[in-house]
Amino acid sequence: MLSGALFAVGLVGVMLRRSPLVILLSIEIMLNAGNLLLIAASRYAGGNDGQVFALVVMGVAAAEVVVGLGLIVALSRARVDLDVDELRSLRG
Repeated sequence: MLSGALFAVGLVGVMLRRSPLVILLSIEIMLNAGNLLLIAASRYAGGNDGQVFALVVMGVAAAEVVVGLGLIVALSRARVDLDVDELRSLRG
């Protein structure tokens, strides 16, 4: 239940917001909801597979944050408007 609610909050944040930073935070909430579900299912089943997979998802989430924040910093230094609707391509 809790992971479904967290995922829904993250999905609403991705769909309704225009700031790339808020969208990244919403994606992180969605990934953490998936991790919570994986760990809860792993604990219920009695194995460690879900916990190991959750660690892999955390690594992917960390890489996603590094790339996303790098793009946000590069665009803000170039004085580009950070409206997601206006950012359609990564032209130089």
